[in-house]
Amino acid sequence: MNPGSGSLDILLVEDSTADAELTLRALRKAELGSRVLWLNDGQSAVDYLFGEGEHAGRRNERPRLLLLDLKLPKLSGIDVLRRLKSTPSHQAIPVVMLTSSNEERDIVNAYALGANSYLVKPVDFEHLAELVVSAGRFWLLANRTPR
Repeated sequence: MNPGSGSLDILLVEDSTADAELTLRALRKAELGSRVLWLNDGQSAVDYLFGEGEHAGRRNERPRLLLLDLKLPKLSGIDVLRRLKSTPSHQAIPVVMLTSSNEERDIVNAYALGANSYLVKPVDFEHLAELVVSAGRFWLLANRTPR
């Protein structure tokens, strides 16, 4: 999905087409998905966030929310998180880890690197949709971040 004009609300980084499509559908239905960009690997996410590689020359537009899978091709979600949170200009971007991993070491590692939330994907669409919409509403409508 293309963010269109204006700033990007949500950057979704998810390698599963099925999970991405379900997430995008839930966000659209809740009217939270008008400015969402879906990328399917960690390297594309870093390139987008920092205006590098395939996104070189892109103006420095930060998403209001990053929904980040943990296990991604090319560069893991942990590596994306590490790079993002170690860069002062990007530290305030809320990062919600949205993953199927319920491993304690993954949860601890994500929070240690600065994740703002860690959500384990339910197996069925209805519960995944509820989880994504709840997170989107909180981070986009209730939460405030510095400009």
